[in-house]
Amino acid sequence: MAFTQRSEATRTAILEAARRLLASKGYEATTIRAVATEAGIDASMVMRYYGSKAGLFSAAIDLDLRLSDAATDSSLDELGAKLAQHFIARWEGWRSDTQSDEVILLLLRSASTNPIAAEQMRTIFQAQVLRVIGDALGNGPDTTRRAAMVATQVLGVALCRYVLELPPLVALSGPELVAMLTPVLQHYLTGNLDESLATSS
Repeated sequence: MAFTQRSEATRTAILEAARRLLASKGYEATTIRAVATEAGIDASMVMRYYGSKAGLFSAAIDLDLRLSDAATDSSLDELGAKLAQHFIARWEGWRSDTQSDEVILLLLRSASTNPIAAEQMRTIFQAQVLRVIGDALGNGPDTTRRAAMVATQVLGVALCRYVLELPPLVALSGPELVAMLTPVLQHYLTGNLDESLATSS
């Protein structure tokens, strides 16, 4: 039992050290040795638990969006609002049980240049966003398209507000951002997407 607890504590220390370095230095500059030094352990221990830098990176950016928290007991007509509130509250630390989410920012910063991060983003979309929206809408022909459009809005806001820090977006309060994001998400969830395409053509 004590060994298991020490092992888990070591894993946690490694992942926390890796996330701090990834956030401050990026993937290329984050080495196994640097992570080990940051965690106060030998580099061989990092290799023992995660096998390689790629394995460590994948574990460090594993992310549970907890979308079921937003979807549970939500009617379809209010799901857009619930999702908007959930994402903004998660990233900005509104809730006492949630910290501002550095992992998603690591992914956003890394996905355009790092194939591991890009694959992790695709996995998160497939396993979490698409699943929750599929549960709400059913697995109809439009579900994948609707889920993808929801993802573009949420990730676009995260990229522009927290990574690029576009001044007009940064200037919005969290509640203002939720209010603006809600009708857009709701449209992608329940609106007539084909009518939107016809209007724009």
